[in-house]
Amino acid sequence: KTLTLEAVDLQWAIILQIFMLIWYSPVEHLTVRNLTFRGPLEELTEYAFQPLLSSVEQLISLDGSMKALTLEHVRNKVYYFNQEILYRQFSEMNIANLTIADAYMPHMLCPNRTSSFHYLNFSHNALTDELFQNCGTLADLKLLILQKNKFESLRKVSFMTSRMKSLTYLDMSNNLLRHDGAGVQCQWAESLAELDLSSNQLAGAVFECLPANVQKLSLRNNQISNVPSGVAELKSLEELNLASNRLADLPGCSGFTSLQFLNVEMNSILTPSADFFQSCPRVRELQAGHNPFQCSCELQAFIRLERRSGGKLFGWPAAYVCEYPEGLRGTELKDFHLSPLACNTTLLLVTALLLT
Repeated sequence: KTLTLEAVDLQWAIILQIFMLIWYSPVEHLTVRNLTFRGPLEELTEYAFQPLLSSVEQLISLDGSMKALTLEHVRNKVYYFNQEILYRQFSEMNIANLTIADAYMPHMLCPNRTSSFHYLNFSHNALTDELFQNCGTLADLKLLILQKNKFESLRKVSFMTSRMKSLTYLDMSNNLLRHDGAGVQCQWAESLAELDLSSNQLAGAVFECLPANVQKLSLRNNQISNVPSGVAELKSLEELNLASNRLADLPGCSGFTSLQFLNVEMNSILTPSADFFQSCPRVRELQAGHNPFQCSCELQAFIRLERRSGGKLFGWPAAYVCEYPEGLRGTELKDFHLSPLACNTTLLLVTALLLT
């Protein structure tokens, strides 16, 4: 049922013959890693490719045993042919799962007819914002992975998904995505529940362009310095990852009324707000460690918050360490204490007056 081929380096015509042989077999999952296809000079023309590709097109349109095809680390040594011919073969495949990863692939065509794809993984290629624009034949697609490509416009990504009626998971991490806001409208698939936008170039304006029904959202490793209030109404959002950004404080939950898990590790938070759990009553876990905490009177309230939260601070106490002032650097917050006299200005003045 499962067949894996490693280090395949053959002429294109022979590779196609192998694929045709496997297609008629009981194999359901075919994986080919480190694939290099080449061709002699007489095969370098579109005229010579067409008969072979036409035979494959007839083959892949038939109902067979094949359910999943995975091609990883693909290198093409056949340079002079119309690449759209090749893309068309893959886009029309009658299978549920297709992976083409690390293949320097710059484009993929929209299927001509309603596709059977449920899972597409085109990670680590050279795909751009033009992928699947105005494509209405991927209505059954549930999972789409496009990490490590060259996407730039978050708005265009949203329109790419708008006609994917079954899409529940989208991975757009490690791209070049930006969103400038300024009233630009986005249109996401209503079914989209999990979205990964980590390792892009997004700022706070990203909250103006997010799927309304998203439940899990990762914005890790971007350039977000604040979460604007009153912009996003994400009533279904349960998990939000904002680690490795530029936040100076904990965000509120005015637009995230269902939030249960928040990660703000490795930001620029010196003195986190002590009323976080009051403003976010449904949060069950807060990851706020590995921030440059400034151990001062203002931090005392946050430390008391940990005691009252009943273990909601993930990573406590090892991940919560003083960064400032220099004399306390490396001290765990649980070991940082100041007397009530030192932190209460009124009490300090009264005491000084009485002593005087």
